Formats: sequence, C-alpha cells, structure tokens
Amino acid sequence: MEQELGFSHFLAQMDAVGVGVLILLLSLSVVSWYLIITKSFANFIARRRAKLFLSTFWRFDSLETAHRELRNLVPDTAFANLAKLGVASVAGASLRNSGDPAAAGASSEYLIRTLRNGINQEAARVEGGLTLIATAGSAAPYIGLFGTVWGIYHALIQIGLSGQSTLDKVAGPVGEALIMTALGLAVAIPAVLSYNAFVRQNRIWLTRLEAFSHDLFALLTLRESAHSQHTPRSPAIPETMPAEIRRNAGGC
Repeated sequence: MEQELGFSHFLAQMDAVGVGVLILLLSLSVVSWYLIITKSFANFIARRRAKLFLSTFWRFDSLETAHRELRNLVPDTAFANLAKLGVASVAGASLRNSGDPAAAGASSEYLIRTLRNGINQEAARVEGGLTLIATAGSAAPYIGLFGTVWGIYHALIQIGLSGQSTLDKVAGPVGEALIMTALGLAVAIPAVLSYNAFVRQNRIWLTRLEAFSHDLFALLTLRESAHSQHTPRSPAIPETMPAEIRRNAGGC
C-alpha cells in the first residue's frame, strides 16, 4: 500500500481541474523566477554602469566638454540618459535664446520638464514585471488552496465509494491533496520576498536619480545664469559636485 502513496500517485489520481491548477502554479513559478533572475541581473548591471558613468561625468572640465562627449553617447543607464537629455536641452535653448534673460526662465522650466520626464520614464521601466511577481505572490496560495479542496473532495468521494473510512485509508489521499497547498506556498514565498526587495531597490534607485537630477539642474542653471550675464567662458563643473553626487549615488 505504501507504494500507492506519494506525489506520483497524486498525479495519477488528478482530474482535469487538478491538472489545470497544477499547470497554473507551475506557470506562475516559472514566470516569477524568470523575472526574479533577470531583474536581479539587470539591477546589478545598472548599478555598475551608473557608478562608472558618474565617475566619468563629474571629471568633465566644462559643460561644453560634457555636451560634446554625451552628444553621440548611447545611454546605457538612467543617469547617462538624464544627463544627455539635460545637457542637450540647455545647449539647444542657449542657441535659441541667445542670452535673452526673459527666455532663460522658460529654459529652466523646459529643463525641469525634461528631467522630470526622464525620471518618470525610468520609474515606469523599473516597475516592469513587478505586477506579475506580485500576482504570483498574492494569488498562488489561494490557487493552491483551491487545488487542495478539490483534491480532498475527490479523495473523500473515493473513500466513500470504497466503503473504507479508517484512518490509514483517509490519511493518504488527504495528505496527497495537501500537496497543492505546499506548491502554492512554494510559489508565493519567493515571489513575495523578491517583490519587497525589488520595491525597496527601486525606491533607492529613483531617490538617487532624483538627487542627481537636482545636482544636474543646479549645474545647468548656473551655466545659463553665467551666459545671461555674458560671462566670457562657461563655468567648469564645480569640484564640490563629485563628492556630493558620490554621497547620493554611493550605493549604485
């Protein structure tokens, strides 16, 4: 009789509903683990690239140099994309405004919108896939519980038809049906833990991107102010900026 018990025996006794529940749980597990692995790797690469870009960006001796270097750059990190958008918008506004003080305010507003749009795009990107992970974490236990209830229902019917209701006859089928609950928890627990970890990482990442955008805005508006006063040379990137941005992005 012991050979009849176990997961293989449970699979052999499953009907179409049970098979559907099992396939759904396995699909949620595969999708969630794929997203967990790919997003973890992407976040690791993004932090490495961000740290490398920031160390390079704050070594530029002037904004003209930054614009020249960023113009043909294909951004591989959100920080590079934000810097390229900001520097390009200010460079284009300078050509259009030609030092007009009234137009400088409009340029600042345009720069704010540009930086905000870049941050919003990055926020939408980093949230990709989190909905599926959250769905797996919240729905999998209930799907497994449904499979357990369905399995126990069929197990009790079979016990009733056999006319044997002793404990050893009941424990095997009911225990096998509880496998669905265990599978549901096995899918849900990693998904919930990873979802919470990704949400925290995204919050820290966007906070550092916001800090970089504030530093970038201050630097670019300083340049515009110097141009409006007809300063003969654009200011170099302040030496105090690298230390500040390293504090803001030290965990990238």
